[in-house]
Amino acid sequence: MASYFSLLPLLLFSSLLLSSTASAVVFRVGGKSGWHPPTGHESETFNQWATRNRFHVGDELYFGYEDGDSVLVVDRQHYAACNTTNPIQRFTDGETTFRFDRHGYYYFISGAVGHCRAAQKLIVRVMVQSEISSPAPSPSPEADKGWPGSPEGFSPSGLPGSSGSTRGVAVRFVLGLAGLVAFVFVM
Repeated sequence: MASYFSLLPLLLFSSLLLSSTASAVVFRVGGKSGWHPPTGHESETFNQWATRNRFHVGDELYFGYEDGDSVLVVDRQHYAACNTTNPIQRFTDGETTFRFDRHGYYYFISGAVGHCRAAQKLIVRVMVQSEISSPAPSPSPEADKGWPGSPEGFSPSGLPGSSGSTRGVAVRFVLGLAGLVAFVFVM
């Protein structure tokens, strides 16, 4: 019996690892409206949407947008200045799926003239795996400092979106719990 209990930490870790990699979530940026410049009638900005979601490595953002628009992945300085020259990546296909391959901050802007200045831009914070069990509180729109490592004076602004990350966390939890239950029944 003692040998089973010595394997418990290893099996728990394995089930949590499997649950976090098997449960990637696809987030639809802008909800039904998609990736578009604001009209002034949105219920929340892109960045307000991002602050209420939890993103993890392996999760994906889906951008749906019209011809003439684009999604640019840029650095922090290009984001702040709405600078569309020399992006890290440029997507123009109208249906872009972007997969997070690391934790940290990702900066997205529209490449269409004037759209970024009209607040068609998004900052996403991809959390480190250890943050799953105790997610950091989202910054308030009034916060001057924002998240650690975020741009100075960061305050959410952008466009609406949908899809909750609670679904992703719930899937990870259920899969981890299923692994534990399976282990107990094997014993």
